[in-house]
Amino acid sequence: MKRRNILFILSALILLIVGGLTWGSFYMLNYSLRPDKNKETKEESLAYMFREYPYIKPWIDSLQEVGALRDTNIYSPANNVKLHAYYIKASRPTTHTAVIVHGYTDNAIRIMQIGYMYNHDLGFNILLPDLQYHGQSEGNAIQMGWKDRLDVLHWMQTAAHIYGDSIRMVVHGISMGAATTMMVSGEPQQNYVKCFVEDCGYTSVWEQFSKELKEQFNIPDFPLLYAASWLCQLKYGWSFQEASALDQIKHCHLPMLFIHGDADKYVPTYMVNKLFENKPAPKECWIVPNAEHAVSYKENKEAYTKRVKEFVSKYIF
Repeated sequence: MKRRNILFILSALILLIVGGLTWGSFYMLNYSLRPDKNKETKEESLAYMFREYPYIKPWIDSLQEVGALRDTNIYSPANNVKLHAYYIKASRPTTHTAVIVHGYTDNAIRIMQIGYMYNHDLGFNILLPDLQYHGQSEGNAIQMGWKDRLDVLHWMQTAAHIYGDSIRMVVHGISMGAATTMMVSGEPQQNYVKCFVEDCGYTSVWEQFSKELKEQFNIPDFPLLYAASWLCQLKYGWSFQEASALDQIKHCHLPMLFIHGDADKYVPTYMVNKLFENKPAPKECWIVPNAEHAVSYKENKEAYTKRVKEFVSKYIF
């Protein structure tokens, strides 16, 4: 075979590999960061919540009747997009305040069961943000907690503006919201922030995406995950490697409660062990028997409420 033919074939193969890798990277990024299923309306989300948590319907209805379920907006300090949140004052004046962060493709309404726990059962003021590209917030893609951490810090300041600088605050997140909470915890905190609760959060975007790539598509990390991370850096300004709750919590010296189901396969239970080990004291951990992903409260409402109350009481009450 002539040398020119060999060079032609090699060049064609290289172009084919690069083209396939580029297509695969764009597909992975759109598949993971721009899914369609997070575009539920408020009414659709409420209908879902009333089916799954019927006891919150009278509470929500009563809040809406008196105009106590309120909206507020800010602009993201990360990329200046318009963001939305709900806030609900406690039935009696209090400094106790919870900022509650939802999970992947959910929204503020779809974590209202935790809002119910804090507001209805524990008597807290609450603020529930829609993260970027979720609910009523704008944005061009899901940020997997990394840019969201800056938004949540701004929401925490907004809660202090709404409820007063004398508040005593807990930040509580589930799933991606838990990873966001841990990423937030590694940043410098205001004096009113007293503790954090994370429920089934992942160690890092890289480790979570690596797991999903292997389980869903049977594809190794190299080269697709590396290329998609590089593309994410170009398009959205962050990489999978840097979006690490595991690294962030090393810098957190405020108390944190870790909650994780021992039957969680989506965010595997081994992740909470790594996270707990890397977090400086004070810290507590509750591994919930037989609980799969993000259902620890739903399946253990009284025990969950008791655990959270006991934990936050040490630092907020």
